[in-house]
Amino acid sequence: MSENDDLHSFLKEGKPLIADYIETRIELFRLQAIKILSQSAGYLVWILISLFLLFLILMFTGIVIGCWLSALTHSYVLGFGITTLMLVAVFIILAIFREALFVHPVIQAIIRKTANTGRDEN
Repeated sequence: MSENDDLHSFLKEGKPLIADYIETRIELFRLQAIKILSQSAGYLVWILISLFLLFLILMFTGIVIGCWLSALTHSYVLGFGITTLMLVAVFIILAIFREALFVHPVIQAIIRKTANTGRDEN
């Protein structure tokens, strides 16, 4: 009977410690989730701004090349037509090599970031 009383008293004394431990672990998981979510949101905003700026650069570069080729060929239609063909060719090349240029590097970056986050916590 004394063993049962000892176990009962041990559990009774340890109950607040166990509750504190569980609350601390839940808080730790919540803070880790907030960290990952905030980093992801920051990267998303950075990507959106970068894509917008890239769009502007590409648009103005197309206009400049179109005007330059129009001056060389003395035809706006031919100058801007050649520029459009060049941009379409670049788009096709990017579409063909999208996995090697975009998908795999992003996957590798996510894996590295996740692996580094796991190591930092330990």
